[in-house]
Amino acid sequence: MLLSSISEILQCDIFCGKEQLSMPIEFGCASDLMSDVLAFSQSGALLLTGLANIQTIKTAHIAEINAVILVRGKKPDISMIAFATEKKIPLLGTRFSMYEACGLLYKIGLDPTMERLKCENENG
Repeated sequence: MLLSSISEILQCDIFCGKEQLSMPIEFGCASDLMSDVLAFSQSGALLLTGLANIQTIKTAHIAEINAVILVRGKKPDISMIAFATEKKIPLLGTRFSMYEACGLLYKIGLDPTMERLKCENENG
């Protein structure tokens, strides 16, 4: 799935990285805890978060996250945009809540970075 498709579905504002919207995104993760992002994300993933500060971009860079989307209408400050631009990490924002954004992306088949848990009833 292309980042441009995700941007369209989530009706995103693009703060930086417009030239990278054609990049493929295979996985998604969501958290406001950057320690969880480091522990459970995968290289090349999309990160959904409500944490709008430079730590998010630093964590995304270390975890090799392909793109970051701020949820709940959060806006990055100039330093966050500058750092995301420097690290070539597209930074977008949506008015959807994290729950809604995750649901929309899950519904269209974006895989989570963690293995899916199997429900007891799923196999019989």
